[in-house]
Amino acid sequence: MLYAIIATDVENSLSLRMQVREKHLARLYKLKEENRLFVAGPHPLDGEEEGFSGSLVIAEFNSLKEAQKWANEDPYFDIKAYKSVIVKPFKKVL
Repeated sequence: MLYAIIATDVENSLSLRMQVREKHLARLYKLKEENRLFVAGPHPLDGEEEGFSGSLVIAEFNSLKEAQKWANEDPYFDIKAYKSVIVKPFKKVL
């Protein structure tokens, strides 16, 4: 089943993100290689301000528990670039 992982960043998270960006991306590339990644990307701040307000990952997992575990192991979560992470089932309609 697909699960949406919706993360909200702390303020001024860009410098934190850059510290572990490669590790964060490596996990996403692994999902992609396994044909489990539907979509992934950050939510940029609106306007001319640099940085991000959060991220969205939609990927296939065997259970909500597995998806939550994967989300909790994200390097951005480890270094506290993410303020919160919500994981819930996702159904693609269109």
